[in-house]
Amino acid sequence: MSFDAVIVGGSFAGLSAAMMLARARRSVLVVDSGLPRNRFSSHSHGVLGLDGIAGSDLLRQAKAQLLDYSTVRWATDTVIDAKPTVDGFAVTSAGGETWAARKLLLATGIRDVLPELPGLAERWGHSVLHCPYCHGYEIGGGEIGLLGGHALSSMMAGVLADWGQVTLFAHGMNLDEETLATLQRRGVRIETEQVVALEGEAPQLSAALLADGRRIDLRALFVSARQQMASALVEQLGCELDESPVGVLIRVDAQKQTTVPGVYAAGDATVMGNITLASAEGVRAGVSLHHALIS
Repeated sequence: MSFDAVIVGGSFAGLSAAMMLARARRSVLVVDSGLPRNRFSSHSHGVLGLDGIAGSDLLRQAKAQLLDYSTVRWATDTVIDAKPTVDGFAVTSAGGETWAARKLLLATGIRDVLPELPGLAERWGHSVLHCPYCHGYEIGGGEIGLLGGHALSSMMAGVLADWGQVTLFAHGMNLDEETLATLQRRGVRIETEQVVALEGEAPQLSAALLADGRRIDLRALFVSARQQMASALVEQLGCELDESPVGVLIRVDAQKQTTVPGVYAAGDATVMGNITLASAEGVRAGVSLHHALIS
């Protein structure tokens, strides 16, 4: 089958882009593996008009509305290969399907690489978190921690102070006098001893166990997970990447065009953000892709 666009990834960016193209009466195929990045969180916050909705429910509603458009098709599959052709791209899935596309949009997202700390993985998305704007309010104040050792840790510690009493676990960070003074003004405590485990009845958190045997009471712990591309397709196509403070991002221009002609990208793989930002980037990519189809 042949489509104006194949969108790889059916989460918030991919669905938003597909909606724009569908409303332009263009033929669109969305290929999605069913593993969105936010699947570890039970609810999504800060989404205007839908605050507190489960991310899975939001995606389900969006998909149902999208499929009401007659030019949209959906494949629950994983794209494993995409090659340029005279007319666009030949896209192949793990299930053995091959589709032709004039344009290609990568909304493949990223994979969070979590610190190897006992007790962390089973609390990810519940009491071990990455974004205070998404989850900080629900903590309800009290003792919260930040696992340091990251380029943005000292800045984030100061920001987190609006959500509770913060302990920054330095994990070998060297903090200069100016930074220490800033953190002190924000009421941030500094702990130099290494965290060796997290404790509590998972997925809840009650304390961080330190190397010297002490326990620091915590209601939540924030971490800055490293990010990797969730799909090897990005590099297979030859898309150039940019380094960011948390990992790599796909290089795109203002129209969401990658460095590979005809290949666009949007979502977490191109910008550090949340559901709202990913959706907005998807809209921008869908409109830009439509203009490219015209020209």
